[in-house]
This record gives sequence, structure tokens and C-alpha cells, in this order.
Amino acid sequence: MFLPLALAAAASLQDPTATEVAEVVVTAPQYVSTAGRSATKSEALLVETPQSISVISRDQIDLLGWTSLMQAVRYTSGITSENYGPDERYDWLTLRGFNPVQYVDGLQAAAGSVVNLGTDLYGFESVEVLKGPSSGLYGQTPPGGLVNLTSRRPQRVFGGELGVMVGNQAQRQVAGDVTGPLTAQVSARLTALVRDRETQLDGVESERTYIAPALTATLGARTELTLLGYWQDDLVTGDGGGFLPAQGVVLPNPLGRVPTGTNLGEPDFSRFDREQSAFGYDLRHSLSAGWSLQQNLKVFTLESFQSGPYGTGLLDADFDGVPDDYRTVTRSQFAYLEDADILAVDTRLAGRVMTGALRHDLTIGLDYRDTDSRQASFFGAAPSIDLFNPQYGATIVEGPLFTFLDQTQTQTGLYVQDQIRTGGWVATVGLRQDWLEIEDRLGAGDRDLDQLTGRAGLNYVFASGVAPYVAYSTSFQPVAGADFDGNLFDPSEGEQWEAGIKYDGRNLAPGIDLFASAAVYALTQTNVLTPDPTPGRPFFSVQTGEVEVRGLELEATARIDERISLNASYAFTDSEVTRSNGADLGKQLTVTPEHKASLFADYTFQTGALAGLGAGLGVRYMGESFGDGANQWRTPGSTLWDAVIHYDLADWRVQATASNLFDQTYLSRCTSSVQCFYGSRGLYAVSLTRRF
Repeated sequence: MFLPLALAAAASLQDPTATEVAEVVVTAPQYVSTAGRSATKSEALLVETPQSISVISRDQIDLLGWTSLMQAVRYTSGITSENYGPDERYDWLTLRGFNPVQYVDGLQAAAGSVVNLGTDLYGFESVEVLKGPSSGLYGQTPPGGLVNLTSRRPQRVFGGELGVMVGNQAQRQVAGDVTGPLTAQVSARLTALVRDRETQLDGVESERTYIAPALTATLGARTELTLLGYWQDDLVTGDGGGFLPAQGVVLPNPLGRVPTGTNLGEPDFSRFDREQSAFGYDLRHSLSAGWSLQQNLKVFTLESFQSGPYGTGLLDADFDGVPDDYRTVTRSQFAYLEDADILAVDTRLAGRVMTGALRHDLTIGLDYRDTDSRQASFFGAAPSIDLFNPQYGATIVEGPLFTFLDQTQTQTGLYVQDQIRTGGWVATVGLRQDWLEIEDRLGAGDRDLDQLTGRAGLNYVFASGVAPYVAYSTSFQPVAGADFDGNLFDPSEGEQWEAGIKYDGRNLAPGIDLFASAAVYALTQTNVLTPDPTPGRPFFSVQTGEVEVRGLELEATARIDERISLNASYAFTDSEVTRSNGADLGKQLTVTPEHKASLFADYTFQTGALAGLGAGLGVRYMGESFGDGANQWRTPGSTLWDAVIHYDLADWRVQATASNLFDQTYLSRCTSSVQCFYGSRGLYAVSLTRRF
């Protein structure tokens, strides 16, 4: 674990000129980020932002060989991933106990029925994890926070790369990125990827194609327009989605342990087919007296279809609670179709005003989002299958789809934010008023909502770069449905107090980049649905539920003399359902371990015969958690290792990566006795990249 650090110390002692820039052959100048746009919709430094935010840069992603969003957040505090094990479709995340919504370039994407995208990480320059209630800038969001992906942008200097990757599970990938000027006023970029691979599940194959064009044009001395877009097509065949019975996974089975490759779907029938895209622009115009106008617009589209059988538990024909033979698994057939179209536009005016000794950095914005969603499904019976010796090829009946959602949501938000500075003090105050209209085309009724949210925070930034802060913020999310009397549900609401300290290493020696943070928070969600306690109303809910989450988060990222790279994090999360009429009262939130810790260290030789050679080793610990709300199904803790070896020579890079280095078998979660999911087994790959 500490080999990279030992090598770094030895190299520094042997070579007193190790920090000279001329001798550096591998650089990652943006490895450590000290600024991010998500928390303030401005270029404010992270130490001036009264909220926890983690920024994962492209330099980190490239150096450590991460290929998915679920991998990229492994070494970030407060967030868990891979909540259903290996999934080629989505990036399952939990942030401070809640599923975060995903944004692209500051605009909420077309996530459909699942609040994440599954968009390929290769197309993005950075990942920002904004923690805690954020409705004051973004409108309807969960109290845990959001994740924003920033697209790669055209550059004025020609450059790019072309790489190939192969690995176990029949991984094959070709990816490339090229950027540069077309004219004196126009620059372009094209990013593309083609990948196919198998998975740890028998008979499952995955294919992906991703293309992202971009164009930046300077329209006069004060105006810049960037056109951004991406298109992605995914096809996953044969996947039964996990859904293994508990017996043989977490409970004893007299026939033995269920293999991790067990697939209860149908390789020649099961399929998931998705096409998604986003096209729009980022327009920036400088006005007089230091004011500027910026508008981001995107049109998102999502079309997906999945169909196939899945396991519903071991056969118990006599209903005595004991499986008949411990190997026959009953199955159901599920088909699901959805498409969503979103128009999202965010227009904001930013400028500076002085009132005596106080400097006000103002942001005034109008945010509009129109979401048109349609969803249909089919449930039916499917033939049983042998858990330990699956025989595929059964006839699966795919019936007609039933449309259960057809609606349009229109959100309009007016917000204002003032960052007030004097000396080392930075006060951030913001308010947002949202108007939400829901038009239902299936007869459930239309409704109008309005909500006021906001935040207030105070930082003090010392000359050393140390910045303590305290903040209060709120959030809201619409809740679908109505109670027994037909009253539509109010939005759920979140509020959080947070205090912490940040350090950006501004006074450290040249060649040392560091950003570290520590935060404690208390988060409460109210208006949570819970079963109606009135007798005779078994299928109705009331909004008297409440959830509390308390936590401590520590995080640090460092890059030292272009040799040592460090990513370290720890999170303690205490979650509890404090009010409920159901079995979850007093229980922890799902997939929210009390303890999560991680450390990744990488060392690269920059001089001598080994110049360009580097290696890294990471360890991540996930404490025990629960897969269901009643906390009946415990997920044991796990300790997993990752590794990377890379060698740079001139414009070439050879890299070998290992995720779950020792191929450890572990449980991702069980949501019930019939829905258990193994974690991701060892994934190994070798890549060759030519940079120009």
C-alpha cells in the first residue's frame, strides 16, 4: 500500500533536482482542482464555497485509468456506487443516503425512470459531486445532492489521442479525441468511443457507441458560442439483471453456493436497448462594467426498451416456507419501454457591485425545464429455470405493453445569489422561487406547485488557504400520487446544517498541489411517504414520514512534484428513519454504510532509466449496510483493492488497470429474499494510447 510513497521518498533523496520542470516527462497539471462551477454557477474557488463539493478532474481519470462514473467516485467521501453490482446500463449512486440526480454542463439530463444516465465517462472533462440540498440554484433535487458532468470543450491548440484497450471478459475498446483551431475564430473537438465486452454473468454481452462533437466560435470581442452535443447507443443482451435467491448467496443452500456468473435471464432473448443524446449550446457575452450574460441550453432525448425474464425466488409449491428442491427458480417476464424529451435552458446575469467596503458578486438567473415523459410496461409469467444448471432457450411470451405514465412537467425557477466579500470573509446568500406545472394525459389530474428554497453560508479564508465555513440549505422534490381522500401529495422537503474547513495549499512549496476538506452535517427530509395507519387503507400512504442523516466527511487530493498522486477519503454516515408507520421506523437508509474509507497512491518516475514508469495501488473499505428499508437484509462490509501500472514514452502511453485486484467475491446487496446481487468481480485491462 505504501510502496509508492516509499519510492517517492527514495527518489527525492537520490535526485536533488527532481522538481525541475525540464526533467518532467509525465504531467497532470489539473489533477487537483481548486475551483468548480456547480456549487455557485460561477468560477468561485472551492475554499470560498460554503458547501461540500468534490471535483474529479480528467487528469485523475486518465492517470488512474477510470472508465466509468461508478469507478470515478470510489475514492470520494459521502457517495457510494455499484449498488446493484455490475450493471452495463446505469451508474447507480447513493449520496448522503439519497439517489442524486445527474446534470450535464449544469442542466438536468433526461434520466427517465432512473435518476442517472449511464453516459460514458470518456466524453467528460470533469465530475463534480455537489453534496447536500441544492434547490437554491437548481430547483427540484433530492436532499443528498447532485452530480454534474462537464463536457470536453474545444481548445485553441491542436491535440488529441487515439487509444485501444483489451481485457478480460472479452473487453475491446477504441476511443479517440481530437481538438484544435479550424480558423482564427473557430475551434472544434470530436470525441468518440466504440466498445463491446462480455460481463461476469454468463451469456451477457454489452455494446456501446459514443460520439460527441463540439464547436467554439468567437463572435466578436465580447461573445463566445460553444455548440455541444453527444449521441450514445447501448445494447445489452442476455442479462437477467441479477435477482438471485438469498439461499446460496447469503443464506445456506444444501446444494452449495450460487456461482457469481449465474444468469437467470435468457441469452438469446433478454435485451436492453437505449439511445440517448443531448445537443445545445453555451453562450457567453461580456457586457459593460464587468457584467456578463451566459445562457446554457440543451435538448435531451432518451429512448429505451428492455425485455426479459428475471428470477422471483426458489420454488415453494406447497407454500410451507421451505424451497421444494433448492434449485428451481420461478421467473416472471418483464418488458419496459420509455422515452423522454427535455428542453433545459438556464440564463443568468453575473456582475460585481461595491457597497462601501463590501464587494457583491451577484448572479441572477432564470431556469426553465420542460420534460415530456412516456412509460409503458408488461408483467407476465415465464418458465422456471435451474439455479445451478441453467438451461436456456425456453419460450418467453411478450405481451402488450400497458402505458402507465404520460405527462409533461414544466419547471420555471427564478434565483438570485450574492457572494459578499470583505477582507477574508465571504458570505453566500441565495434564494430561488420555483413554479412547477404537471400535465397528466392519463387522467390522473393536472397540478401546479410553487416552492421557495435557498441557502446561506459564511466562509473565512485565511491567507494560508485555510477556510472554515458554516452553511444552511434547503431542497424539495415533488411526490407523485394522492392520499385516501384524494389530496395530492406535497413535495418532500430537505434542510441541512453543515460546518467544515477547507484548505487549498496555496502557500505550499512549488510543485505541491493539495486540496483537503472536512465537514460535519445534519440533514433532515420531511413529508416522506409512509403507510396510512387507518384500518382498511392498506394500499394508501400519508406524508408523516421523516428521515435524518448525520455525518462526517474527510477528503484530500494531492499531486507532489508530478511524481506522487494521492486520493484519500473517509465518511461516517448515521442515517435513521425517525418517523414512519412502517417497518422502516428507526432503521438505516438502504445502501448507506456507517463507514466508508479509501486511499489511492500513485508514484511516477520522472528521471533516470525508469523515467515515465508509474504505478498505483488503492484500497477501499465499505462498511456493512442494508439492502431493504426494514433492515432485514444485511450487506457485509468489504475491502477491495485496485491497481494501475502506466508507462509514458514520448507521445505514447501503455497502461494496465485492475479493478478489484484480487477478484474478491462479495455481496453488493439483497433487497429481499429473492433479489440478491453480487458485487463486481475483478476487471483487468491493458490499453495503448497515442497522444498528439
